[in-house]
Amino acid sequence: MPAAMPIATVAAIMNIDGLQLAQLLQLTSPSLPVGGFSWSQGTESAIEQGWLKGEEGFAGWLQGILQHSFVFQEWPLLQRLYEAFSVADQERLQYWNALALALRETRELRQEDVQMGAALLRLCRDLNYPRALAWEQNEISYLTAFALAAVEQRIPLEAACIGLAWSWLENQIAAALKTFPLGQTAGQRVYQQRVVELPGLLERAGEVADEEVGFSLPGVVLASMQHERQYSRLFRS
Repeated sequence: MPAAMPIATVAAIMNIDGLQLAQLLQLTSPSLPVGGFSWSQGTESAIEQGWLKGEEGFAGWLQGILQHSFVFQEWPLLQRLYEAFSVADQERLQYWNALALALRETRELRQEDVQMGAALLRLCRDLNYPRALAWEQNEISYLTAFALAAVEQRIPLEAACIGLAWSWLENQIAAALKTFPLGQTAGQRVYQQRVVELPGLLERAGEVADEEVGFSLPGVVLASMQHERQYSRLFRS
């Protein structure tokens, strides 16, 4: 794996200006009214069943998702959706949006994707984003809505990708802090371990071909399926 570059260096390469940075912070903020905080993507179930034991186990869980799902699925999808919005290619938008939805392997994961996508689309329409007002399909993946908002605000693609991963990490760590004994400082250690890996992983994601997009993580799928029937839970299913 390529050595991770310092975040400051990556920001310089992205050439993101102050306004674009502010727009990115808005798009990835935990206070954005899309409901991301209410889902755990199977993490609550994995903790409940004892699969994740403390800080080290949780950090490894996140690392596996970033190294596989983000490199071969989330980032490549976001990149293609961003590029399709940039050139107003409706055929490609429909294809990649449909694939993004199809790759959600459980009812819970699909429901999260559809509901968060619809919420972000409504927000973009309320903000009078032309691409949001023109969207006509019945369902929109959260990745599609995220790409739409990033293009509307002229957020550079690389910055949008890092922002998506940061938002996911923030939600996952918040879910873990609420679910099992993991102190705030431990959560920050886990974050620091994972975030320094993002630039190198993003570089790998840029090499993924169209036919390689999509990656299944059976452990996450099983945790999500079992969470749907978990007797007591904090997060939605």
